[in-house]
Amino acid sequence: MASADRGDGGRTYDPSADHAFPDERLNEVLAFIDEDEEIQAYLDAQNVNPVDRKGYNDHGRKHIGIVRNRALCLYDLLKTGGVEFNGARQQGLDEADEAVIIALAATLHDIGHVVHRDDHSYYSIPLSADILDRVLPNFYDVGDVVRMKGEVLHAILCHHTEEKPLTLEAGVLRVADGLDMERGRSRMPYERGGRGINTLSSQAIRQVSLREGDTTAVLVEIEMTDAAGVYQVDELLNAKLEGSLIEDDIRIVAINIHEGDDQLVERIEL
Repeated sequence: MASADRGDGGRTYDPSADHAFPDERLNEVLAFIDEDEEIQAYLDAQNVNPVDRKGYNDHGRKHIGIVRNRALCLYDLLKTGGVEFNGARQQGLDEADEAVIIALAATLHDIGHVVHRDDHSYYSIPLSADILDRVLPNFYDVGDVVRMKGEVLHAILCHHTEEKPLTLEAGVLRVADGLDMERGRSRMPYERGGRGINTLSSQAIRQVSLREGDTTAVLVEIEMTDAAGVYQVDELLNAKLEGSLIEDDIRIVAINIHEGDDQLVERIEL
């Protein structure tokens, strides 16, 4: 799933690219929602409050594409590493529905921004529920529609609130949302043109890579051009990882590489 040979026997991922995943059910759902006019309209409209009115970074189509692909890559790496997911299983759904839950939640998690940036996760719940009531019957019977809807809404709620995930599917979305953090794409607000720690840190992250780990199922490697990037990783990503139910399966390593110099100068494990 979304893998490329690194030439050293392992696999690495390009989570920002569009991929065809090997699960037929997932691909059918992805094709449906990517052609759905209402969903696509939300992905445009949800960017206005955070970007145009609050001065935050992108929360529209690009953010959703990055988060969804990173979430599915995280899911694949965790499954490859032997991690068992509980959301779909405990509802009596198929194993193939795990990835569908993650994909739907990743697509809809930020639509509450059309109401307000503040507490947007809570506004995403009723809006997403209406969409799911229309979309899910195309793929599931009534009982499974109810179960799928509950699991997707749970993941959406837990992506940016104090509520801790109760399922690993929800934990994957929570962490994937924080992984959209390359230069200028911080999930934290920052002053444009400012020199505060949020601004410096948000500009310091050059690349985020996901790959199979040696001691954990997932290794997240973050390249920085300035040590200030550690603030971004520690304040944002660690906060997302804590309580996600997958924190013991993910190892985070930050690498500080000076701009214009490929020499590795510092490696920090968080």
